Amino acid sequence: MDSEGEVLELEGTILRGRSFEPIEGRVVVEDGEITAVEAADVDSDQIILPAFVNAHTHVGDSIAKEAGGGLSLEELVAPPDGLKHRLLREASHEELVAAMERSFAFMEQSGTGAFVEFREGGVDGVRAIEDALSGSNLAAVVLGRETVDAMEASDGFGASGANDAEFGRERKATAEAGKLFGIHAGEVDPSDINPALDLDPDFLVHMVYADDVHLDRVADSEIPVAVCPRSNLVTGVGMPPIAELAERTTVALGTDNVFLNSPSMFREMEFTAKVADVPAAEVLRMATVNGAEMAGLNCGLVEEGRDARLLVLDGDSHNLAGAREVVRAVVRRAGVSDVERVVTPDNA
Repeated sequence: MDSEGEVLELEGTILRGRSFEPIEGRVVVEDGEITAVEAADVDSDQIILPAFVNAHTHVGDSIAKEAGGGLSLEELVAPPDGLKHRLLREASHEELVAAMERSFAFMEQSGTGAFVEFREGGVDGVRAIEDALSGSNLAAVVLGRETVDAMEASDGFGASGANDAEFGRERKATAEAGKLFGIHAGEVDPSDINPALDLDPDFLVHMVYADDVHLDRVADSEIPVAVCPRSNLVTGVGMPPIAELAERTTVALGTDNVFLNSPSMFREMEFTAKVADVPAAEVLRMATVNGAEMAGLNCGLVEEGRDARLLVLDGDSHNLAGAREVVRAVVRRAGVSDVERVVTPDNA
């Protein structure tokens, strides 16, 4: 808001609520909160939907985009000496901050309003991303890695696979602090899935190799899963069983390592919609409200009482004009060039 109490009204086709029912009308925002979603006859080609929530990122990798072509997943990202970790150690604080700032600017430009970050580098890594976020309107849930001190300095703990370490101490400390605990599981094989589930995490990441036993455990425990299908394709580990996971629990979309993939939720949605047997509205939920609720954020839907993190698209762009099914067009076709505005509580 430019001044306290100022009202913002957005008009167009609104993808309302959890079903993303397209209605013609207006969205009213006051003091950074959605206060009304009104059906009305309006003269606007805009499409109004929730800004995206990127449920799994490693943004520090922004220092080395497209590095390591042809390397295996272990050679790329395995701690402590995978290519990513070596490059992160070699980079200065200033280099890391500058690279992350560029990624954050792109994320905002491409419709992302919030993200969940697994932040390498201990406390220093947490401080670096805090510095990089100082000029951003993104909502960030930053999970420190490697040490309990990093967890205490951030919003929680982001663990590597349970085969790499037991993480019992870190899990206990995170629970006592009342913070989020997320963990990679089933990315390269199924061996670390049950140990990860035994930790009773707040969410899992990847689950490429989840079989029926694991899927049943996920359903029984109602643990959400963040999937990153483009990343899994690039690293050659396979594709997560997205439809099967979605039948059993909450599934959210993430873009994973910036040095492997652009942090574009448009690209992640399109890819997911075209490789997984999942309806467009469900993919859009994966890209918005599912990640928000997994991370404890009050955004991800266009409904009263939610924080005003909204995406406004040009429905009359060369790309979107003539779309018969708006939700399907947003998920499978829309892109950065269609973005007219990203609304956040700080800029509404």
